[in-house]
Amino acid sequence: MSLCIIGAGTAGLCCARRALENNQIPTVFELSNQIGGTWIYNENTGTINGIDVHSSMYENLRTNLPKEVMGFPDFEIGANIDSYISSQDICLFLNRYADHFELRKYIIFQSYVLRVLKKKDKWQVLVKNLLTNVMKYYYFDKIIIANGHYHTPNYIQIPNANLFKGEYMHSHDYRKSDVFQGKRVLVIGGGPSALDLSNIISKAAKEVTLSHHLEGISNSIFLENVTTKPDVRELNENGAYFVDGSYKEFDTIFYCTGYKYSFPFLSINAGIYVEDNWVQMLYKQCINIRNPSMALIGLPFYVCAAQMMDLQARFVYSYFYGKNQLPSAKEMTEETVNKVKSLLAQGFKKRQAHMLGNNQVSLEIN
Repeated sequence: MSLCIIGAGTAGLCCARRALENNQIPTVFELSNQIGGTWIYNENTGTINGIDVHSSMYENLRTNLPKEVMGFPDFEIGANIDSYISSQDICLFLNRYADHFELRKYIIFQSYVLRVLKKKDKWQVLVKNLLTNVMKYYYFDKIIIANGHYHTPNYIQIPNANLFKGEYMHSHDYRKSDVFQGKRVLVIGGGPSALDLSNIISKAAKEVTLSHHLEGISNSIFLENVTTKPDVRELNENGAYFVDGSYKEFDTIFYCTGYKYSFPFLSINAGIYVEDNWVQMLYKQCINIRNPSMALIGLPFYVCAAQMMDLQARFVYSYFYGKNQLPSAKEMTEETVNKVKSLLAQGFKKRQAHMLGNNQVSLEIN
């Protein structure tokens, strides 16, 4: 059977490796000219030749998980004096992995996937070669979507945001702190990138204010000119009103508000849609229930990513090429919907449907 994999980052590489274990020859389409996916540092932002820059890496980024849990189950990152390593080190590791399992021969670099369309029992994939600008149709029996989810910025809605006359930036487009030189910056977000970047940019900024609603974040982790505020109530021309009634003026609003799941190349008949960042309908968060010859790898977050992706790849292939038989579409849908209902009953939001966190150690794949 023919197999397509979209993306040559962490997810795509382990999917290619596990495909070979199942005696399948994958065709991997990669947008960039190198291996690494989201870990590739690219100083460019915005769009190049009409194509959005995929990378969200910034200068001197280090991992927020120790390298000891970031490798694959049977291929560790290896010796390094530090546990928290640079994005360049992760790229080197992924290249070693690709070379060890001889994966490069299956990757077609600088391939821009324009459309994935279901054609009877085949997947039609329209690909543009970025070197020649030639477009070509390919046909596959099975398809793996492994394009990552750190490439489409999510901007939260703030009342009167249109009134603010200063600058806006999302962390996706951040590379170096000198863009904040001497400025008063409002950072919005409470995730790892917001905490990390608040300290990093404070070395250039005049002052940094971090707005978040999370509990347990101590001010002691921040540098001297970083202060914290609760959620923003609304903006005006020069600054922000906060829910505690206070007001501050700013030059720049820096959104560290995460990313949206985005699959612009998937046609409607692929059977996948996204509602409030919940990708539907997926069995065990990876197999397309409406078209089970498609799987999406790497959607869950707050996880040991490489470990999870490798597990997902083996799980999917057990249905694609092994002896396992999927339940009926009705049974898979009911199970998926009931899991999300359970999350909602616990106080989670739909947008947290793919958040695992502590649940990633469960014996059951969510």
